[in-house]
Amino acid sequence: MSSHILRLVEVMARLRNPDGGCPWDLEQTFQTIAPHTIEETYELVEAIESNDPKAIKDELGDVLFQVVFYAQMGREAGLFDLESVAGHVADKMIERHPHVFAEREVETAHDVLVNWETDKEAKRTKAAAKEGRMPSVLDGVSSGLPSTTRSVKLQKRAARVGFDWAKADDVFAKIKEEIAELEKEVAGDTPKGRMEDELGDVLFAVTNLARKLDIDPETALRSTNRKFERRFRMIEDALAEQGRKASDASLQEMEILWNEAKAAENGEG
Repeated sequence: MSSHILRLVEVMARLRNPDGGCPWDLEQTFQTIAPHTIEETYELVEAIESNDPKAIKDELGDVLFQVVFYAQMGREAGLFDLESVAGHVADKMIERHPHVFAEREVETAHDVLVNWETDKEAKRTKAAAKEGRMPSVLDGVSSGLPSTTRSVKLQKRAARVGFDWAKADDVFAKIKEEIAELEKEVAGDTPKGRMEDELGDVLFAVTNLARKLDIDPETALRSTNRKFERRFRMIEDALAEQGRKASDASLQEMEILWNEAKAAENGEG
């Protein structure tokens, strides 16, 4: 283990030491740390999308610290440690890359993915048999994924066995159909649960369109979130120059400023 990795492991052990360690760190469990891991991962994604090497390095460190934190708690419980975690994933990567570490030959990245999925499917089938049930093409799609990401993965799995739209135009029609059903429920003043169900169908159809267009819906929505924030701040700045706040302006005034912000970003006017 490198000196810096070893030092980080020692720092974590000190933080978790009942004799003089950090009270907050000592209270943590796998369950309480999990939300922080998700947050740190998204911060890493943000740094990557910002193309900021310094921030990427910093956020990678935070993610690594999460791994070391889990490993320390695993060591304390006699379950695993960082060394065994690293050894396990190294073995798994060697097993999943026989075209590098064994005799299997591939020519393209697509061939690698096909082999990868074939091997994983064999493992899922074996696991299902061990559990005494029929295997499903949907086995192994984690329920902990962001909803749009999980939707795409479920759709991709179903598409492998032919349960898929032929082209993107078909999905546009499905989106319109789902929106019409949602409008009907909203107009009928139906229970919130029914509207939630129909809205979920709309979102699922939209993620299906993203998949057909080969666009990651999470990435697309993050981009739109940033765009919205940027343009709304421009509205606030414009109003501030008038000595006003957004809460002092009418919707019509803000719409005008929004369009001006949009035009400015698009190089119009």
